Amino acid sequence: MLIATFNINNVNRRLENLLAWMRKAKPDVVCLQELKAEDWAFPADKLERAGYGAVWKGQKTWNGVAILARGKKPVLTRKQLPGDHEDGQARYIEAAVNGIIVASIYAPNGNPQPGPKFDYKLAWLGRLHQHATVLRKSGAPIVLAGDYNVAPTDLDIYPTKSWENDALIQPESRAAFKRLVGRSWIDAMRRMHPNERIYTFWDYMRNRWPRDAGLRLDHLLLSPNLKDRLSEADVDREVRGVDGASDHAPAWIRLRT
Repeated sequence: MLIATFNINNVNRRLENLLAWMRKAKPDVVCLQELKAEDWAFPADKLERAGYGAVWKGQKTWNGVAILARGKKPVLTRKQLPGDHEDGQARYIEAAVNGIIVASIYAPNGNPQPGPKFDYKLAWLGRLHQHATVLRKSGAPIVLAGDYNVAPTDLDIYPTKSWENDALIQPESRAAFKRLVGRSWIDAMRRMHPNERIYTFWDYMRNRWPRDAGLRLDHLLLSPNLKDRLSEADVDREVRGVDGASDHAPAWIRLRT
């Protein structure tokens, strides 16, 4: 079972890129972020013609998350991260697919920091931690996949000082991610590649893609009961290099059935 996460950075603008990658990779589940489309504008019909059912939560201009499943429609379980009923940002969706609970996550960027946007980021990650604990204690197999907007360690960002003030690598951001993973959740990419520099995001500015000046922001966390099923984890880097690409590339895992 191949499960991928892909910050598509505008699903309608990059739909042909998405479809071309899916035809080649044949993922069973795809978690999308940054749809940048309202609910009515999500291309569900075109995805269905490509063989994928979908659940989604859109938002005008920014944000938006979706879960796609090959040959079936995911069973929606949640469209909002609990803990703040006034939070209207479309950043979390959760569904059951093939006996696994899958969440598509688009955590806040948090810039500029310090400030209210950074405070919101940390509070949001704290709410995710609380909900993840509830999910884990349910005993269900779970994959929390998405753009966490955190490069957890210095190994997850190219050697540079130019991001020192960015919310993505602040000690508070990294501590929040570390608390989330804790001793229970498995960072699948790091489990399979413990010492490699692996990136999932290359900013459009300053020639960062050709220089391979990337960050690992997109993560797939597994509940402990999936540990023995994890067989592969990687990033389809070449997707970042095609014309009109998102600034992210798909990260994926393969689980034994």
